[in-house]
Amino acid sequence: MDLPGPMHDIFVVLLGSVLVLGGLGVVLFPNPIYSAFSLGLVLVCISLFYIPANSFFVAAAQLLIYVGAINVLIIFAVMFRNASEYSTDYPFWTIGDGITLLVCTSIFFLLITTISDTSWYGIIWTTKLNQIVEQDLISNVQQIGIHLSTDFYLPFELISIVLLVSLIGAITMARQ
Repeated sequence: MDLPGPMHDIFVVLLGSVLVLGGLGVVLFPNPIYSAFSLGLVLVCISLFYIPANSFFVAAAQLLIYVGAINVLIIFAVMFRNASEYSTDYPFWTIGDGITLLVCTSIFFLLITTISDTSWYGIIWTTKLNQIVEQDLISNVQQIGIHLSTDFYLPFELISIVLLVSLIGAITMARQ
């Protein structure tokens, strides 16, 4: 999808702000069902980020795998829990929440600094993915498979570990 410059910028800013608000909803909602639905909004926004980059296959895979499977599984696991556990008798903000926020913010800025200082940050997105997008659709899917098994093997395996951990967590929550 080739959007004009200002439209692309507005789309990215709007999508990014919805993504940040959804992420805050995941963390700040005291009700886990609202938090799970907010996670679904975050995952949909992440998949929409792939559309301006002409990565429709990745956007569809993101929607099918994360929103369609993982988030639905998490929502079912949360709904199986006892509703009396959702009481809001505890204070809205505790010292532990502040320490967690400080640690997570520190890790976030450390990751941003590390990623922006590496030499591979812009190279991956500008060269290899543009080469994949320029080919036709059938060859495009074949090239994605080739790149997933060669160049992007480590991120592909890390994503599979994240999926495995989320499935184990959802099953553990459902069994309790």
